[in-house]
Amino acid sequence: MKLIATLFFSIFFQFTFAQSTADYLTKIRTKEVELTAFFQQMPKGGDLHHHFSGSIYAEPLLAKAIKEDFYLNLETMDVSKSKGIRGNWSLFSSLEKEGKLKAYQQKILETWSVKDYNGSVPSDDLFFDSFDKFFTTLDGSFSNGLLELKNRAIAENLSYIETQLSTIPHDLDLADLKLYDKQLREAAVSKDEKKVFKLLEEIFNFIEKKNAQSYAKDFNQNFVAKLHHDLKIDDKQFTMRYQNFVLRFMEPVDLFTNLVIAFISADSSDLIAGVNIVSPEDGANSMQDYWLHMVFFKYCHTKFPNVKYTLHAGELTLGLVQPEDLTWHINAAVYIAGANRIGHGVDIAYEKNSYDLLRYMSKNEIPIEINLVSNEFILKVKENRHPFSLYKQFDVPIVISTDDAGILRTNITEQFVLLAKRYPEVSYEDIKKYVYNSINYSFIKENAVKKQLIKDLDQRFKTFEDSISKL
Repeated sequence: MKLIATLFFSIFFQFTFAQSTADYLTKIRTKEVELTAFFQQMPKGGDLHHHFSGSIYAEPLLAKAIKEDFYLNLETMDVSKSKGIRGNWSLFSSLEKEGKLKAYQQKILETWSVKDYNGSVPSDDLFFDSFDKFFTTLDGSFSNGLLELKNRAIAENLSYIETQLSTIPHDLDLADLKLYDKQLREAAVSKDEKKVFKLLEEIFNFIEKKNAQSYAKDFNQNFVAKLHHDLKIDDKQFTMRYQNFVLRFMEPVDLFTNLVIAFISADSSDLIAGVNIVSPEDGANSMQDYWLHMVFFKYCHTKFPNVKYTLHAGELTLGLVQPEDLTWHINAAVYIAGANRIGHGVDIAYEKNSYDLLRYMSKNEIPIEINLVSNEFILKVKENRHPFSLYKQFDVPIVISTDDAGILRTNITEQFVLLAKRYPEVSYEDIKKYVYNSINYSFIKENAVKKQLIKDLDQRFKTFEDSISKL
């Protein structure tokens, strides 16, 4: 009896604290600074849509370029370890001697991120162009970057990140396969999936004989695992896993080869949680080869059925592409590629048979990764134009994520602030569910790790709701 009474009172008080927290959120709903304080302290589970290179703030990358005396292109704000052939380049040490360093530091921050954005260039161009400008600084910065992300996550009460860390380097000679680019694209024009599969089988056999596995093994052991364990990334406060990714702008054979190596890598390491595809979805090759890319994923799934993958799909809006191009990308990612999660999904309202697609995503538990700040800056889609409410209406599992917090000068807290402020129909119970979704729908392979994160999340919410009840 005593045990039953204890459990009853424990459940009663947890319910009371949760209700008190829900009432407090309702009270502060329109007060952004109070929402910020609330969500800064609230447990936020995991960030599942997360790019390593875009999540590092520009300041430490710039500090490295200055310290190591890189060259700066004075027109474009690109940096390099060696002087470029084209453009006007100067060493940072020379700029400092000339008293110009401070002015250029401000220009660099405005070019490498959205800091003080004034609309002088299209927002999507600034965002996607920024990566190449600071790319050189990432070499040798992975350790500092991972620790920066971990420490920031802990400060925000975020317990898990699933980051897209790096492409997998290889030096396979693919010259004998170049004719396949044309053949694959010809098959794609007629949507001949059987023909594409036949061609992919031939390419797969070729690269398998070239020992593609060795590149995945080297990446897993000598890069990811070494960084992860040397830095002691996982501890009682925080856990991290990694996604491999491929680049949409590549030619078909090159992309498929990288994708196979990415799948091999993910199939053979608990640290590599899954696979993704990145780069602007409206790019020339991205649009031309989109269907082909989805078939690539479908093929790789037949070879590596245990590997999970989330796909950037529908990161498009009216005006960015032709209207007909808004009607099928999420459909293809779900029905052809068989994506386990969808990233962005902004054009869902334009998709063919969108209601059926939403019902399918709900029934088959295919979560949508919502990135509010990213969608607002890159696509100019926000508030009632954003499809968040549509996904919620059809009970599609929702996770809230940051995308590229460094370039976008944001954090996970701001995503929840905007969610609560813009969508009054979202209850505290809903928000709490989205937080748990971020662990439950993560690609963590070890059941014990996922269970521990859920258990830890239970305790974090108990502590948080207790503190809010005392306000």
